[in-house]
Amino acid sequence: MYLRARKIIAPILVCFAVTMQAQQKESSEKCRYAKTTNGYLMVLREGDNVIASIENLAKEEKILSANFTGIGFAQEVTFGFYDFGQKKFNPKTFNKVEMGSLTGSIAWSEEKPSLHIHGIATNNKFEAYGGHILALKVGTGSMEIYITLNQEKLERKIEQPLNANVLQLPCLLK
Repeated sequence: MYLRARKIIAPILVCFAVTMQAQQKESSEKCRYAKTTNGYLMVLREGDNVIASIENLAKEEKILSANFTGIGFAQEVTFGFYDFGQKKFNPKTFNKVEMGSLTGSIAWSEEKPSLHIHGIATNNKFEAYGGHILALKVGTGSMEIYITLNQEKLERKIEQPLNANVLQLPCLLK
């Protein structure tokens, strides 16, 4: 009797587990952002690429320009310190950190979203690292990003002699 019950229950439990896993994956893929009064709220999950997610939101929702702030866990963050002599970023990557602060802006460059992001990350010893963010992937838990829309479309252009991607302000004075 025990073996017969086991033969019946085991496949049911496997089916249940597979169904639950599929439902969890489906629900986590459904909603990454919601519209708010002043912009959007993004909640990203483990493994999500933060920069790509914000760029995709800017494209999908046709965001002219915006600023954003965020907090959450990072599986991996790469900061870059700009070397003006070599005209490039020197990167340094940190793993399993908490983003104590994330701030940035959305503009456009050559018909694509152009992000400028800075942040502060802390490790489990409460040591802090920060600067310009080149890459950011969500770790265990989540990352919350609050995006506030601006009225004007803003663009970035490479300016010489530094080879820096600089935000261009429209001349609004009449």
